[in-house]
Amino acid sequence: MPTSDGASRCEAKTALVETFETFGGGALRDVWLFDRTDHESLFLREDVSEKLAGFDVERYVDNERYGFVTRETYGDLHYADYEYTVRGFDGFEQFRTFLSVDEEKIGVFASFDRRDIGYDFGALYRDIQSVVGDYAVESFLPG
Repeated sequence: MPTSDGASRCEAKTALVETFETFGGGALRDVWLFDRTDHESLFLREDVSEKLAGFDVERYVDNERYGFVTRETYGDLHYADYEYTVRGFDGFEQFRTFLSVDEEKIGVFASFDRRDIGYDFGALYRDIQSVVGDYAVESFLPG
């Protein structure tokens, strides 16, 4: 059974960031973990950090927390399981998914520079699920 001591927490978060880096390469802009009350930046590219200066990140993360509710709604309304959400913005795309289905309620979102050939976000989702399966879910708690 995976444990969530300090070393494995660090390893889990590092493995998660590496999954995003492998997927997006230099197009990866940021990676954030969040739960009901806290959030943590795992990766923040320098140019994105500069753009976020003076920006209310907590308010943005609060908006992502609504995904906990909509995920349950999708579960009640659809014949298929919810996996992830992608949003397109001017210059980048944001991917969000959830790492747990239990009471921990842990989510992750990341953004990538837009590119003409697009991304296979389904493959990213599967890779993330593989990483999450290697660690105790508590390893991904922000903070």
